[in-house]
Amino acid sequence: MSLAQVHYTSAAPGDGGTAGRFTAVGPGVSGALLAEIEPLVRYELPGGVPERPSDGELRSLPQAFGYFALSDGSRLVARSAPVRDTGGTGAGVRFHAHAVHLPPGVPLPGDRLPVEAWRSPHWVAATPGGATPDPLALPPGPAAVSEGLDDFAVSRGPWLAAVLADLRRASDAEATGGRPVVLVERQCADVARWLGLASVTLPRESAERLTFTTYTRRPGSSASRVVGVGPEDAGAARAAGLRVHECAGPAPASSTEDVWATTAAQVWRSRSPELFREARELPGEPFAAGPLAVTALCAGIALGPDGRAAAAAWAADRPYALDAQRTGQLVEAVASPGIDDRTAAEFDAAGRLFGALEGRCPASVTAPLAAMLVTEAVRGGNGSLELPRRDAFAGPEGAEVAERLGPEILTELADTVGSRSVARTVQLLRVARLLGVDGTESLPGVVDRLAPALLAEASVAHEGPPGFAPALLELLDEQFEVRTALLGALDRIAPQDPGAVARFLERVALPFTGTQALPHLRMCAEVPEAMATLGGDRAAVWHRVLRAAGLSPFAEPLVLRTAVGLVWEDRAPTVEEARLLLDAATSDSHRVAGTWARLVDAALSTSTAGTSATGTSATGTSATGTDEAARLAHDLLRGFPGEIGGRERAGLLLLDLVRELRTGAPEPGWAERVRTLCAQAEPVEPALRERAHAALVERLLAPDRPGAELYDFVHGADAELIAAYDRTARTASVRSRLRTQPAYAADCFTVWTAHPHAGRAWPPVAAALLDDVLRPAVRGMSAADVAEVEATVGRTGSSGRADAFRDWNRSSTLGRLGRRIAGRVRRG
Repeated sequence: MSLAQVHYTSAAPGDGGTAGRFTAVGPGVSGALLAEIEPLVRYELPGGVPERPSDGELRSLPQAFGYFALSDGSRLVARSAPVRDTGGTGAGVRFHAHAVHLPPGVPLPGDRLPVEAWRSPHWVAATPGGATPDPLALPPGPAAVSEGLDDFAVSRGPWLAAVLADLRRASDAEATGGRPVVLVERQCADVARWLGLASVTLPRESAERLTFTTYTRRPGSSASRVVGVGPEDAGAARAAGLRVHECAGPAPASSTEDVWATTAAQVWRSRSPELFREARELPGEPFAAGPLAVTALCAGIALGPDGRAAAAAWAADRPYALDAQRTGQLVEAVASPGIDDRTAAEFDAAGRLFGALEGRCPASVTAPLAAMLVTEAVRGGNGSLELPRRDAFAGPEGAEVAERLGPEILTELADTVGSRSVARTVQLLRVARLLGVDGTESLPGVVDRLAPALLAEASVAHEGPPGFAPALLELLDEQFEVRTALLGALDRIAPQDPGAVARFLERVALPFTGTQALPHLRMCAEVPEAMATLGGDRAAVWHRVLRAAGLSPFAEPLVLRTAVGLVWEDRAPTVEEARLLLDAATSDSHRVAGTWARLVDAALSTSTAGTSATGTSATGTSATGTDEAARLAHDLLRGFPGEIGGRERAGLLLLDLVRELRTGAPEPGWAERVRTLCAQAEPVEPALRERAHAALVERLLAPDRPGAELYDFVHGADAELIAAYDRTARTASVRSRLRTQPAYAADCFTVWTAHPHAGRAWPPVAAALLDDVLRPAVRGMSAADVAEVEATVGRTGSSGRADAFRDWNRSSTLGRLGRRIAGRVRRG
């Protein structure tokens, strides 16, 4: 059908300041559409144009060729060109616009794309005769894609990928109303060539959405998706926040990360635009990089790592989409030995491709991929690769790879000096098996190093299984000898840090199948469920964990160490729990297992609760716990005389002395022994020191204490012990005894007055006790009790001592009487 045409001419001098006028309008173009078309076809001369340009200068001025979408769904293809003003002096420049209106759903003749009408010879620079032109056919000129686009693409190589990426985004159906992409070229024809590249590269429906104009002075106000500007307007476009490609300037420093655009650019550089049509015949999204990358690689075009990865991933998802020939070409391109820039993502995609093709293609086709993967696993250190199956290396290709890589694998596995990750060791062991490399001699050293590395790396990993877990489990499933050796190594190191092994087994479920005993591993695997089931009953948990070992601690003492470490990993057992442990095995078993140290910790930890003179600790614990700890200390000193030494031995002896001071008959020299043992136990726990001091002074305050012990204590001048004596003497129990037992009061008077010159610490304390403790007690006694105190002092001391008591007591009475008289005088 014929298409309506529109002609528009800029105003001539003297037209009253109007911008221009329509000189011819074809049928079907309404006035409303003309108002919408007018700003689209206007033309503004570039800067610096002479007022009277020559013919050559006039021909060099840019022409605005555009394709526009109108509000009613119709479209407009137009060319606006500068022309010489033939009126007046004939020296000025005007412009003439020639446009073709395309109703909705009506294409250009020949179903051509708009950009293909760019160089049509039917564009005119003057209005045809008559006020309204007849509808004229507008056959397209030579197709823009058929002349020189390859050369143009090569010349724009540095900008190619980035521009194609932006043109693709601009052609998206949801991009309506977005800001335009700006192409800066010295010649507007080069902008048209960019659009010609897009018409070939993009699917037709995308290319038809790509509205454009090859030249404008005002890109920021353009409604087109792509606009061309001259170099002088690039700055204004950039200032307007538009996406600008300055193709007329220096090459850009970086390109795009769009893999599809990068691959398309490489296709153009290889002068193979026909590949775009071939790629669109393959399944996949319109702008997926995979189909185009596959087509390019099969055509022999070299791509980068991202393009090769996209091709391999696409083919891995669609192993039946390619015929045998193209599959072979793709594998050859992906696995080419001349490539040295492969990435981890590319290797992962290649591994997926191998997995998809294995069993569907002959081994001769997939062999290059298998060789590439294992070579990368050995030399590249990529521990995340999905390795081929063992039968992939059954042929001569496998023998060649094994001969090349075998010595490297054995050398690295035998290295016990350098650092090697778990994933790396697992990968080397798996590749060695794939290639049939015999590593029997190095296996013991490998697993002895691998076992602690498993625990170390798992301890610093985030929650959940560590990254090496899947490959490790596959290794243990594949290689029985490695599983046996590694589980045995872990079982041997479990007694050293059973908590770390238990936490590892919670995250990595190692297989405990087979006939191996593995008592320590079985205990480590049992403890989480035992704690969850039995809660805070650690004794019950210990029994259950010990049963899981399947061995008696008499037969294998180290199970004691493992069980204790699992149940009491971060704490000391209580005295009751320690007694249970001590009775569960012989001292020899505890000595071999080293668990006697935990029992010592239990005794000393219990002793730090801090017991007061009343027998109750500062935390509310009765002295019964201390007595139990002391009995435990006594048994430990007897059972492990050669193992317990240093401050721990002194602490246990001090604890045992506390028990003897309270319940038994300790050897003479109490105060000196307390001082000596405290010094040997340094740094002694404050609570243990307080217990020892309290037990000593309680015994010294007892009526039946030996006089020699009291004499040694007083003349020892130990300020800490004397202060403890002072605190205990002031307690309620001592005060009550003084009030109710005259004999005890007499004894205390004798002691507190007997050593007036015993150093500097004792006399002031004794004097204060006489005034602050004994005097109030005697004051509250009956006359008979006071007389009994006096008599007892005389009997146990001398007549002079009795006189001293009477004088002391009288001075108290006189003091009270004098204070009463003084008070009366003051009141008078």
